[in-house]
Amino acid sequence: MAYDEGLAQRIRAALGGDAAFTEKKMFGGIAFLRDGLMVVGVSNDSLMARVGKENHADSLRRPHVREMDFTGRPMQGYVFVAAKGIETAAQLRFWLARAEQFVATLPPKSSP
Repeated sequence: MAYDEGLAQRIRAALGGDAAFTEKKMFGGIAFLRDGLMVVGVSNDSLMARVGKENHADSLRRPHVREMDFTGRPMQGYVFVAAKGIETAAQLRFWLARAEQFVATLPPKSSP
């Protein structure tokens, strides 16, 4: 599955070269991870955002947002934001901040 490289570039630029972030091919697209934990990703032309269970319902009430459902079942705490919902830099920054704030509450992923 392809992903929107332009959106990936916008995310890289918004992250400002923060060395704490790494990239990994996941979910048929690309994911941006902090301390081994997915923060956001790109699948097709949509943003995947890890918003957490506390922000899940609020996120779904926002325009151009739907549940993330790769397996056919909704994944609690994750949403897809369609291209229309991240057209502006401010919109993209909102979702990056929401996802980063949630992931910051989690312990770093331990190495196997």
